[in-house]
Amino acid sequence: MKIGFQKLALPTKGAIVVGVMDGGTLLPLGAALDEQLGGLLSRAMKAHKFTGKENKTLSVFGDTGTVLLYGLGDGSKIDELWSENAGGSIIGEILGAGDKEASVLFEPHGADGAADDGAAVRAARLAFGGLLRTYRFDKYKTKQKKEDLPVLQKLTVLTDEAPEAKKAFAGLSAVADGVFMARDLVSEPANVLYPTSYTKRIEELSELGVKIEVLDEKQMAKLGMGALLGVGQGSERESRMVIMRWDGGPKKQQPIAFVGKGVCFDTGGISLKPAGGMEDMKWDMGGSATVVGLMKALAGRKAKANVIGVVGLVENMPDGNAQRPGDVVTSMSGQTIEIINTDAEGRLVLADALWYTQDRFKPQFMLDLATLTGAMMVALGQVNCGFFANNDELAGKLEAASKTAGEKIWRMPLGEEYNKMMDSDIADMKNAGARWGGSITAACFLERFVNDLPWVHMDIAGMAWSSKASSTVPKGGTGWGVRLLNEMVQANYES
Repeated sequence: MKIGFQKLALPTKGAIVVGVMDGGTLLPLGAALDEQLGGLLSRAMKAHKFTGKENKTLSVFGDTGTVLLYGLGDGSKIDELWSENAGGSIIGEILGAGDKEASVLFEPHGADGAADDGAAVRAARLAFGGLLRTYRFDKYKTKQKKEDLPVLQKLTVLTDEAPEAKKAFAGLSAVADGVFMARDLVSEPANVLYPTSYTKRIEELSELGVKIEVLDEKQMAKLGMGALLGVGQGSERESRMVIMRWDGGPKKQQPIAFVGKGVCFDTGGISLKPAGGMEDMKWDMGGSATVVGLMKALAGRKAKANVIGVVGLVENMPDGNAQRPGDVVTSMSGQTIEIINTDAEGRLVLADALWYTQDRFKPQFMLDLATLTGAMMVALGQVNCGFFANNDELAGKLEAASKTAGEKIWRMPLGEEYNKMMDSDIADMKNAGARWGGSITAACFLERFVNDLPWVHMDIAGMAWSSKASSTVPKGGTGWGVRLLNEMVQANYES
Protein backbone atom coordinates (compact mmCIF):
# COMPACT_ATOMS: atom_id res chain seq x y z
CA MET A 1 0.00 0.00 0.00
CA LYS A 2 1.29 3.45 -0.93
CA ILE A 3 1.49 5.97 1.91
CA GLY A 4 1.36 9.72 1.34
CA PHE A 5 1.07 12.98 3.29
CA GLN A 6 -0.67 16.11 2.01
CA LYS A 7 -1.87 19.45 3.33
CA LEU A 8 -5.06 19.27 5.39
CA ALA A 9 -8.08 19.77 3.12
CA LEU A 10 -11.24 17.91 2.16
CA PRO A 11 -10.47 15.15 -0.38
CA THR A 12 -12.58 14.76 -3.50
CA LYS A 13 -12.42 10.98 -3.90
CA GLY A 14 -12.02 7.76 -1.99
CA ALA A 15 -12.80 6.84 1.59
CA ILE A 16 -12.51 9.60 4.17
CA VAL A 17 -11.70 9.08 7.86
CA VAL A 18 -13.17 11.71 10.15
CA GLY A 19 -12.34 12.16 13.82
CA VAL A 20 -15.20 12.63 16.27
CA MET A 21 -14.73 13.97 19.78
CA ASP A 22 -16.60 12.62 22.79
CA GLY A 23 -20.18 13.86 22.75
CA GLY A 24 -20.45 13.51 18.97
CA THR A 25 -18.56 16.70 18.12
CA LEU A 26 -17.11 16.82 14.61
CA LEU A 27 -13.83 18.67 14.13
CA PRO A 28 -13.94 21.63 11.67
CA LEU A 29 -13.25 19.79 8.42
CA GLY A 30 -15.47 16.93 9.51
CA ALA A 31 -18.25 19.44 10.13
CA ALA A 32 -17.65 20.95 6.69
CA LEU A 33 -17.90 17.48 5.14
CA ASP A 34 -21.13 16.85 7.03
CA GLU A 35 -22.54 20.10 5.61
CA GLN A 36 -21.37 19.13 2.13
CA LEU A 37 -23.21 15.81 2.52
CA GLY A 38 -26.41 17.48 3.66
CA GLY A 39 -26.06 16.48 7.32
CA LEU A 40 -25.60 12.78 6.52
CA LEU A 41 -22.95 12.27 9.18
CA SER A 42 -24.95 13.95 11.94
CA ARG A 43 -28.02 11.92 11.08
CA ALA A 44 -26.04 8.67 11.00
CA MET A 45 -24.45 9.40 14.39
CA LYS A 46 -27.84 10.15 15.92
CA ALA A 47 -29.47 7.07 14.41
CA HIS A 48 -26.68 4.73 15.55
CA LYS A 49 -26.11 6.48 18.91
CA PHE A 50 -22.49 7.12 17.93
CA THR A 51 -21.01 9.60 20.39
CA GLY A 52 -17.30 9.58 19.54
CA LYS A 53 -16.20 7.28 22.33
CA GLU A 54 -12.54 6.36 22.07
CA ASN A 55 -11.71 3.95 19.22
CA LYS A 56 -15.34 3.33 18.31
CA THR A 57 -16.17 3.47 14.59
CA LEU A 58 -19.15 4.03 12.32
CA SER A 59 -19.12 3.61 8.55
CA VAL A 60 -21.35 5.80 6.37
CA PHE A 61 -21.58 5.79 2.58
CA GLY A 62 -21.09 9.27 1.12
CA ASP A 63 -20.83 10.75 -2.37
CA THR A 64 -17.13 9.94 -2.78
CA GLY A 65 -17.18 6.59 -1.02
CA THR A 66 -16.98 5.36 2.56
CA VAL A 67 -16.84 7.88 5.38
CA LEU A 68 -15.41 6.27 8.51
CA LEU A 69 -16.18 8.10 11.72
CA TYR A 70 -13.50 7.39 14.32
CA GLY A 71 -13.97 8.13 18.00
CA LEU A 72 -11.26 10.26 19.62
CA GLY A 73 -12.81 10.33 23.10
CA ASP A 74 -11.90 13.50 24.98
CA GLY A 75 -8.50 13.56 23.25
CA SER A 76 -6.51 13.09 26.44
CA LYS A 77 -5.11 9.69 25.42
CA ILE A 78 -4.01 10.67 21.93
CA ASP A 79 -0.24 10.15 21.88
CA GLU A 80 2.15 8.49 19.42
CA LEU A 81 1.30 4.92 20.35
CA TRP A 82 -2.43 5.65 20.42
CA SER A 83 -2.13 7.10 16.92
CA GLU A 84 -0.28 4.04 15.68
CA ASN A 85 -2.94 1.70 16.99
CA ALA A 86 -5.67 3.94 15.60
CA GLY A 87 -4.03 3.79 12.17
CA GLY A 88 -4.10 0.01 12.28
CA SER A 89 -7.74 -0.06 13.40
CA ILE A 90 -8.71 2.38 10.65
CA ILE A 91 -7.10 0.25 7.95
CA GLY A 92 -8.70 -2.84 9.44
CA GLU A 93 -12.10 -1.22 8.90
CA ILE A 94 -11.40 0.19 5.44
CA LEU A 95 -9.71 -2.86 3.90
CA GLY A 96 -13.08 -4.55 3.55
CA ALA A 97 -14.96 -1.47 2.35
CA GLY A 98 -14.08 -1.64 -1.36
CA ASP A 99 -12.37 1.75 -1.70
CA LYS A 100 -9.08 1.96 -3.60
CA GLU A 101 -7.98 5.14 -1.85
CA ALA A 102 -8.46 6.45 1.66
CA SER A 103 -7.68 9.79 3.30
CA VAL A 104 -7.45 10.55 7.01
CA LEU A 105 -8.40 14.05 8.18
CA PHE A 106 -5.67 14.52 10.80
CA GLU A 107 -7.11 17.63 12.41
CA PRO A 108 -5.87 19.40 15.57
CA HIS A 109 -8.08 18.20 18.41
CA GLY A 110 -7.14 20.68 21.16
CA ALA A 111 -9.72 23.01 22.67
CA ASP A 112 -8.36 26.03 20.76
CA GLY A 113 -7.87 24.11 17.53
CA ALA A 114 -4.15 24.82 17.55
CA ALA A 115 -1.56 22.36 16.30
CA ASP A 116 0.95 20.92 18.76
CA ASP A 117 4.62 20.01 18.53
CA GLY A 118 3.99 16.26 18.33
CA ALA A 119 1.43 16.34 15.52
CA ALA A 120 3.88 15.38 12.76
CA VAL A 121 5.19 12.34 14.60
CA ARG A 122 1.69 11.25 15.54
CA ALA A 123 0.60 11.53 11.92
CA ALA A 124 3.59 9.42 10.88
CA ARG A 125 2.84 6.84 13.55
CA LEU A 126 -0.79 6.66 12.37
CA ALA A 127 0.39 5.88 8.85
CA PHE A 128 2.89 3.36 10.24
CA GLY A 129 0.14 1.54 12.12
CA GLY A 130 -2.00 1.45 9.02
CA LEU A 131 0.85 0.04 6.97
CA LEU A 132 1.54 -2.69 9.53
CA ARG A 133 -2.11 -3.80 9.39
CA THR A 134 -2.02 -4.34 5.59
CA TYR A 135 0.31 -7.35 5.89
CA ARG A 136 -0.93 -10.60 4.30
CA PHE A 137 0.76 -13.96 3.82
CA ASP A 138 -1.24 -15.62 1.07
CA LYS A 139 1.41 -16.68 -1.43
CA TYR A 140 0.30 -20.33 -1.28
CA LYS A 141 -3.42 -19.64 -1.80
CA THR A 142 -4.29 -20.36 -5.43
CA LYS A 143 -8.10 -20.12 -5.37
CA GLN A 144 -8.85 -16.83 -3.63
CA LYS A 145 -12.03 -15.10 -4.75
CA LYS A 146 -11.63 -11.58 -6.07
CA GLU A 147 -14.14 -10.22 -3.57
CA ASP A 148 -12.04 -11.60 -0.70
CA LEU A 149 -8.94 -9.63 -1.71
CA PRO A 150 -8.31 -6.12 -0.35
CA VAL A 151 -8.55 -3.36 -2.95
CA LEU A 152 -7.12 -0.46 -0.92
CA GLN A 153 -4.00 0.79 -2.70
CA LYS A 154 -3.28 4.19 -1.19
CA LEU A 155 -3.53 5.89 2.20
CA THR A 156 -3.07 9.64 2.47
CA VAL A 157 -2.76 11.40 5.81
CA LEU A 158 -3.99 14.98 5.46
CA THR A 159 -2.21 17.20 7.96
CA ASP A 160 -0.88 20.73 8.32
CA GLU A 161 2.43 19.08 9.24
CA ALA A 162 2.71 17.09 6.00
CA PRO A 163 6.43 17.72 5.20
CA GLU A 164 7.51 16.93 8.76
CA ALA A 165 5.26 13.87 8.93
CA LYS A 166 6.65 12.55 5.66
CA LYS A 167 10.18 12.90 7.02
CA ALA A 168 9.28 11.11 10.26
CA PHE A 169 7.58 8.31 8.33
CA ALA A 170 10.66 7.50 6.22
CA GLY A 171 12.40 5.71 9.10
CA LEU A 172 9.18 4.02 10.19
CA SER A 173 8.66 2.67 6.68
CA ALA A 174 12.04 0.93 6.92
CA VAL A 175 11.00 -0.55 10.28
CA ALA A 176 7.81 -1.85 8.66
CA ASP A 177 9.95 -3.56 6.02
CA GLY A 178 11.84 -5.30 8.82
CA VAL A 179 8.62 -6.34 10.56
CA PHE A 180 7.24 -7.72 7.30
CA MET A 181 10.39 -9.73 6.65
CA ALA A 182 10.19 -11.23 10.13
CA ARG A 183 6.54 -12.10 9.56
CA ASP A 184 7.35 -13.68 6.21
CA LEU A 185 10.08 -15.84 7.71
CA VAL A 186 7.90 -17.05 10.57
CA SER A 187 5.03 -17.82 8.22
CA GLU A 188 6.99 -19.92 5.70
CA PRO A 189 6.56 -23.71 5.92
CA ALA A 190 9.57 -25.75 6.98
CA ASN A 191 9.88 -27.49 3.60
CA VAL A 192 10.56 -24.04 2.11
CA LEU A 193 12.49 -22.39 4.96
CA TYR A 194 15.28 -24.59 6.34
CA PRO A 195 18.83 -23.65 7.37
CA THR A 196 20.40 -23.35 3.92
CA SER A 197 17.41 -21.70 2.23
CA TYR A 198 17.00 -19.39 5.23
CA THR A 199 20.63 -18.41 4.83
CA LYS A 200 19.95 -17.33 1.25
CA ARG A 201 17.07 -15.15 2.42
CA ILE A 202 19.36 -13.48 4.95
CA GLU A 203 22.02 -12.90 2.31
CA GLU A 204 19.55 -10.62 0.50
CA LEU A 205 20.27 -8.04 3.22
CA SER A 206 23.66 -7.45 1.63
CA GLU A 207 21.81 -5.25 -0.88
CA LEU A 208 21.16 -2.83 2.01
CA GLY A 209 24.79 -2.83 3.10
CA VAL A 210 24.63 -5.55 5.74
CA LYS A 211 27.79 -7.67 5.78
CA ILE A 212 26.95 -11.38 5.84
CA GLU A 213 29.14 -14.25 6.99
CA VAL A 214 28.03 -17.90 7.03
CA LEU A 215 29.53 -20.72 9.09
CA ASP A 216 28.88 -24.25 7.85
CA GLU A 217 29.02 -27.43 9.93
CA LYS A 218 32.74 -28.03 9.33
CA GLN A 219 33.60 -24.52 10.47
CA MET A 220 31.37 -24.80 13.54
CA ALA A 221 32.87 -28.18 14.41
CA LYS A 222 36.34 -26.66 14.21
CA LEU A 223 35.21 -23.96 16.63
CA GLY A 224 33.91 -26.61 19.02
CA MET A 225 30.17 -25.87 18.74
CA GLY A 226 29.07 -29.29 19.95
CA ALA A 227 25.89 -27.98 21.57
CA LEU A 228 24.44 -26.45 18.40
CA LEU A 229 25.63 -29.25 16.12
CA GLY A 230 24.16 -31.89 18.43
CA VAL A 231 20.68 -30.46 17.85
CA GLY A 232 20.93 -30.65 14.08
CA GLN A 233 22.67 -34.00 13.71
CA GLY A 234 19.38 -35.87 13.26
CA SER A 235 18.39 -33.82 10.22
CA GLU A 236 19.39 -34.34 6.59
CA ARG A 237 19.51 -30.56 6.28
CA GLU A 238 22.80 -29.08 7.44
CA SER A 239 22.93 -26.52 10.22
CA ARG A 240 24.25 -23.01 9.72
CA MET A 241 25.26 -19.98 11.74
CA VAL A 242 24.80 -16.62 10.05
CA ILE A 243 26.50 -13.44 11.22
CA MET A 244 25.12 -10.07 10.10
CA ARG A 245 27.03 -6.82 10.60
CA TRP A 246 25.70 -3.29 10.20
CA ASP A 247 28.49 -0.76 10.59
CA GLY A 248 26.59 2.50 10.75
CA GLY A 249 28.41 4.03 13.73
CA PRO A 250 31.95 5.30 14.24
CA LYS A 251 34.68 2.78 13.38
CA LYS A 252 35.93 2.50 16.95
CA GLN A 253 32.46 2.26 18.49
CA GLN A 254 31.96 -1.02 20.36
CA PRO A 255 29.08 -2.92 18.73
CA ILE A 256 25.86 -4.13 20.30
CA ALA A 257 24.70 -7.67 19.58
CA PHE A 258 21.42 -9.52 19.04
CA VAL A 259 21.29 -13.31 18.94
CA GLY A 260 18.37 -15.43 17.72
CA LYS A 261 17.26 -19.03 18.03
CA GLY A 262 16.58 -20.40 14.56
CA VAL A 263 15.09 -23.88 14.92
CA CYS A 264 13.43 -24.06 11.52
CA PHE A 265 11.36 -27.04 12.60
CA ASP A 266 11.20 -28.69 15.99
CA THR A 267 9.86 -32.22 16.24
CA GLY A 268 11.34 -32.50 19.71
CA GLY A 269 13.91 -34.98 18.39
CA ILE A 270 14.01 -38.34 20.14
CA SER A 271 11.92 -36.71 22.91
CA LEU A 272 9.19 -36.47 20.29
CA LYS A 273 6.41 -33.92 20.65
CA PRO A 274 2.74 -34.97 20.43
CA ALA A 275 1.32 -34.80 16.91
CA GLY A 276 -1.41 -32.32 17.79
CA GLY A 277 -0.23 -28.80 17.01
CA MET A 278 3.22 -29.87 15.82
CA GLU A 279 2.64 -27.95 12.60
CA ASP A 280 3.12 -24.78 14.65
CA MET A 281 6.75 -25.72 15.20
CA LYS A 282 7.63 -24.13 11.87
CA TRP A 283 7.80 -20.87 13.81
CA ASP A 284 10.26 -22.12 16.41
CA MET A 285 12.73 -19.91 14.57
CA GLY A 286 10.81 -16.78 15.61
CA GLY A 287 13.70 -15.38 17.65
CA SER A 288 16.01 -15.50 14.66
CA ALA A 289 13.31 -13.89 12.48
CA THR A 290 13.16 -10.92 14.85
CA VAL A 291 16.94 -10.52 14.67
CA VAL A 292 16.92 -10.68 10.86
CA GLY A 293 13.98 -8.26 10.66
CA LEU A 294 15.74 -5.88 13.05
CA MET A 295 18.89 -5.90 10.95
CA LYS A 296 16.81 -5.09 7.86
CA ALA A 297 15.10 -2.24 9.70
CA LEU A 298 18.36 -0.76 10.96
CA ALA A 299 20.03 -0.99 7.57
CA GLY A 300 16.95 0.32 5.80
CA ARG A 301 16.86 3.49 7.87
CA LYS A 302 20.67 3.79 7.94
CA ALA A 303 20.96 3.55 11.72
CA LYS A 304 24.01 5.30 13.15
CA ALA A 305 25.15 2.36 15.24
CA ASN A 306 27.38 -0.70 14.94
CA VAL A 307 25.18 -3.76 15.32
CA ILE A 308 25.87 -7.49 15.19
CA GLY A 309 23.13 -10.03 14.47
CA VAL A 310 23.84 -13.74 14.96
CA VAL A 311 21.39 -16.58 14.28
CA GLY A 312 21.88 -20.30 14.77
CA LEU A 313 19.86 -22.24 12.18
CA VAL A 314 19.06 -25.91 12.73
CA GLU A 315 16.36 -28.55 12.32
CA ASN A 316 15.55 -30.84 15.24
CA MET A 317 14.65 -34.21 13.74
CA PRO A 318 14.49 -37.80 15.14
CA ASP A 319 16.45 -40.00 12.75
CA GLY A 320 18.93 -42.78 13.58
CA ASN A 321 21.73 -40.27 14.00
CA ALA A 322 19.76 -37.98 16.29
CA GLN A 323 21.00 -36.87 19.68
CA ARG A 324 19.75 -39.04 22.55
CA PRO A 325 18.65 -38.26 26.10
CA GLY A 326 21.67 -39.08 28.26
CA ASP A 327 24.25 -37.91 25.73
CA VAL A 328 26.91 -35.44 26.83
CA VAL A 329 28.04 -32.69 24.46
CA THR A 330 30.80 -30.12 24.74
CA SER A 331 29.90 -26.52 23.97
CA MET A 332 32.19 -23.95 22.38
CA SER A 333 32.84 -22.54 25.85
CA GLY A 334 34.36 -25.89 26.87
CA GLN A 335 31.52 -26.54 29.32
CA THR A 336 29.86 -29.95 29.07
CA ILE A 337 26.10 -30.48 28.90
CA GLU A 338 24.13 -33.61 29.74
CA ILE A 339 21.14 -33.96 27.43
CA ILE A 340 18.09 -34.73 29.55
CA ASN A 341 15.47 -33.81 26.96
CA THR A 342 16.16 -33.38 23.26
CA ASP A 343 13.13 -31.08 23.07
CA ALA A 344 15.03 -28.54 25.19
CA GLU A 345 17.12 -27.82 22.11
CA GLY A 346 16.85 -24.06 21.62
CA ARG A 347 19.05 -23.30 24.60
CA LEU A 348 21.75 -25.56 23.14
CA VAL A 349 21.71 -23.54 19.92
CA LEU A 350 21.89 -20.29 21.86
CA ALA A 351 24.66 -21.56 24.14
CA ASP A 352 27.15 -21.72 21.29
CA ALA A 353 25.76 -18.65 19.52
CA LEU A 354 26.05 -16.50 22.65
CA TRP A 355 29.54 -17.69 23.47
CA TYR A 356 30.71 -17.14 19.89
CA THR A 357 29.24 -13.63 19.84
CA GLN A 358 30.78 -12.42 23.09
CA ASP A 359 34.09 -14.11 22.39
CA ARG A 360 34.57 -12.74 18.88
CA PHE A 361 32.91 -9.32 18.93
CA LYS A 362 33.27 -8.14 22.57
CA PRO A 363 29.97 -6.20 22.32
CA GLN A 364 28.62 -3.64 24.80
CA PHE A 365 25.83 -6.09 25.54
CA MET A 366 24.07 -9.14 24.11
CA LEU A 367 20.33 -9.64 23.81
CA ASP A 368 18.94 -12.99 22.72
CA LEU A 369 15.46 -13.87 21.56
CA ALA A 370 13.94 -17.33 21.43
CA THR A 371 10.63 -19.14 21.36
CA LEU A 372 12.14 -21.06 24.22
CA THR A 373 9.60 -22.43 26.69
CA GLY A 374 5.94 -23.30 26.97
CA ALA A 375 6.33 -22.37 30.63
CA MET A 376 6.57 -18.71 29.62
CA MET A 377 3.23 -18.92 27.84
CA VAL A 378 1.71 -20.49 30.95
CA ALA A 379 3.07 -17.61 33.02
CA LEU A 380 2.31 -14.61 30.79
CA GLY A 381 0.08 -15.86 27.99
CA GLN A 382 0.30 -13.90 24.73
CA VAL A 383 0.14 -10.45 26.29
CA ASN A 384 3.65 -9.85 27.69
CA CYS A 385 7.05 -11.19 26.69
CA GLY A 386 8.98 -12.41 29.70
CA PHE A 387 12.57 -11.23 29.83
CA PHE A 388 15.57 -11.85 32.07
CA ALA A 389 18.52 -9.52 32.61
CA ASN A 390 21.78 -9.56 34.52
CA ASN A 391 22.08 -5.76 34.27
CA ASP A 392 19.53 -3.29 35.66
CA GLU A 393 20.56 -0.39 33.42
CA LEU A 394 20.13 -2.53 30.30
CA ALA A 395 16.77 -3.79 31.57
CA GLY A 396 15.64 -0.21 32.14
CA LYS A 397 16.47 0.79 28.58
CA LEU A 398 14.50 -2.16 27.26
CA GLU A 399 11.49 -1.34 29.43
CA ALA A 400 11.50 2.29 28.28
CA ALA A 401 11.62 1.20 24.64
CA SER A 402 8.75 -1.19 25.27
CA LYS A 403 6.49 1.65 26.42
CA THR A 404 7.28 3.72 23.33
CA ALA A 405 6.95 0.88 20.84
CA GLY A 406 3.91 -0.70 22.46
CA GLU A 407 5.31 -4.24 22.59
CA LYS A 408 4.80 -5.32 26.19
CA ILE A 409 7.43 -7.03 28.35
CA TRP A 410 7.70 -8.24 31.94
CA ARG A 411 10.94 -8.81 33.83
CA MET A 412 11.37 -12.27 35.33
CA PRO A 413 13.79 -13.32 38.10
CA LEU A 414 17.18 -15.02 37.98
CA GLY A 415 18.98 -16.40 41.01
CA GLU A 416 21.34 -18.99 42.40
CA GLU A 417 18.48 -21.14 43.71
CA TYR A 418 17.22 -21.57 40.16
CA ASN A 419 20.71 -21.86 38.69
CA LYS A 420 21.56 -24.85 40.89
CA MET A 421 18.62 -26.72 39.42
CA MET A 422 20.58 -27.01 36.16
CA ASP A 423 23.59 -28.78 37.71
CA SER A 424 24.25 -32.29 36.38
CA ASP A 425 25.57 -35.33 38.22
CA ILE A 426 27.91 -36.27 35.36
CA ALA A 427 28.57 -33.03 33.44
CA ASP A 428 28.92 -29.31 34.09
CA MET A 429 25.18 -28.83 33.60
CA LYS A 430 22.08 -30.44 32.15
CA ASN A 431 19.86 -28.98 29.45
CA ALA A 432 16.55 -29.41 31.28
CA GLY A 433 15.52 -29.12 34.90
CA ALA A 434 12.34 -29.93 36.77
CA ARG A 435 8.95 -28.78 35.53
CA TRP A 436 8.59 -25.90 37.96
CA GLY A 437 10.08 -22.54 36.94
CA GLY A 438 10.97 -23.92 33.52
CA SER A 439 11.41 -20.57 31.80
CA ILE A 440 13.63 -19.34 34.65
CA THR A 441 15.91 -22.37 34.73
CA ALA A 442 16.25 -22.12 30.94
CA ALA A 443 17.42 -18.52 31.35
CA CYS A 444 19.86 -19.60 34.07
CA PHE A 445 21.26 -22.16 31.64
CA LEU A 446 21.86 -19.43 29.06
CA GLU A 447 23.47 -17.14 31.61
CA ARG A 448 26.31 -19.64 31.93
CA PHE A 449 27.39 -18.71 28.38
CA VAL A 450 27.41 -14.91 28.52
CA ASN A 451 30.71 -14.63 30.42
CA ASP A 452 29.43 -11.83 32.72
CA LEU A 453 28.67 -9.51 29.79
CA PRO A 454 25.56 -7.33 30.20
CA TRP A 455 22.83 -9.54 28.78
CA VAL A 456 19.09 -9.90 28.25
CA HIS A 457 17.19 -13.06 27.36
CA MET A 458 13.72 -12.62 25.84
CA ASP A 459 11.45 -15.67 25.76
CA ILE A 460 9.04 -14.84 22.92
CA ALA A 461 7.21 -18.18 22.90
CA GLY A 462 3.87 -16.44 23.35
CA MET A 463 4.60 -13.52 21.05
CA ALA A 464 5.94 -14.83 17.71
CA TRP A 465 2.55 -16.05 16.47
CA SER A 466 -0.95 -14.72 17.08
CA SER A 467 -4.16 -16.69 16.85
CA LYS A 468 -6.18 -13.51 16.30
CA ALA A 469 -5.64 -10.08 14.79
CA SER A 470 -5.01 -6.93 16.80
CA SER A 471 -4.94 -3.31 15.67
CA THR A 472 -1.56 -3.48 13.91
CA VAL A 473 -0.93 -7.24 13.75
CA PRO A 474 -2.90 -9.60 11.50
CA LYS A 475 -3.49 -13.19 12.55
CA GLY A 476 -0.36 -15.34 12.12
CA GLY A 477 3.30 -14.31 12.24
CA THR A 478 3.70 -11.12 14.26
CA GLY A 479 7.28 -9.95 13.68
CA TRP A 480 7.22 -9.19 17.41
CA GLY A 481 10.27 -7.42 18.77
CA VAL A 482 11.48 -5.61 15.67
CA ARG A 483 9.76 -2.36 16.68
CA LEU A 484 10.83 -2.69 20.31
CA LEU A 485 14.50 -3.36 19.59
CA ASN A 486 14.68 -0.73 16.87
CA GLU A 487 13.40 1.80 19.41
CA MET A 488 15.92 0.62 21.98
CA VAL A 489 18.79 1.07 19.52
CA GLN A 490 17.54 4.44 18.29
CA ALA A 491 17.00 5.87 21.76
CA ASN A 492 20.26 4.72 23.33
CA TYR A 493 22.97 3.58 20.95
CA GLU A 494 23.05 5.82 17.89
CA SER A 495 25.80 8.36 17.55
